[in-house]
Amino acid sequence: MTKTIPLALLVSALAGASVAACGGDKPVVKNAEPTTTPSAAPAANRLPAKAPDSPTASAVRISDEIVKACGISQPDAYFAFDSSNIRDEDSKVLGQVVTCFTSGPLKGKVMRLVGHADPRGGSDYNLTLGQSRADAVKGYMTTHGMDKSKAESTSRGAMDAQGTDEPTWAQDRRVDMLLAQ
Repeated sequence: MTKTIPLALLVSALAGASVAACGGDKPVVKNAEPTTTPSAAPAANRLPAKAPDSPTASAVRISDEIVKACGISQPDAYFAFDSSNIRDEDSKVLGQVVTCFTSGPLKGKVMRLVGHADPRGGSDYNLTLGQSRADAVKGYMTTHGMDKSKAESTSRGAMDAQGTDEPTWAQDRRVDMLLAQ
């Protein structure tokens, strides 16, 4: 069964994540779950070689554990999304993840989506922006078959940011997809 990307949902869900370079007005987060802060940074804390192409972009980085269990190729494990646009080639890998968590090797397991921001906004703003990014990916996943109770979204804001200029700030603006413990 092939599902299409509901553009209206993506536009709505990612609107908060499309603020350029963490500046401007604070994003409006609708129906956001309470923000919780994970106790530790992701185990696979490698930064991908290629950053998203614009200052409004965010990225999804799939953990090595999920990549291996779901049979996802390494080049597909990191990709950009920009102001509500998930490319067709990226929806394919997200579909693989949904299938893996609904009927594949990770069936019954819980996914944790951790949103991040670059360090240029205030602490509260960056936590809200990171949550908005994580919620956007969760919305996409649950719209495509993932059980809402099996996808947790949280934010670390800029707590793990390492960037010092636009290319490295772009790597800070991301959502890490992890297997919950």
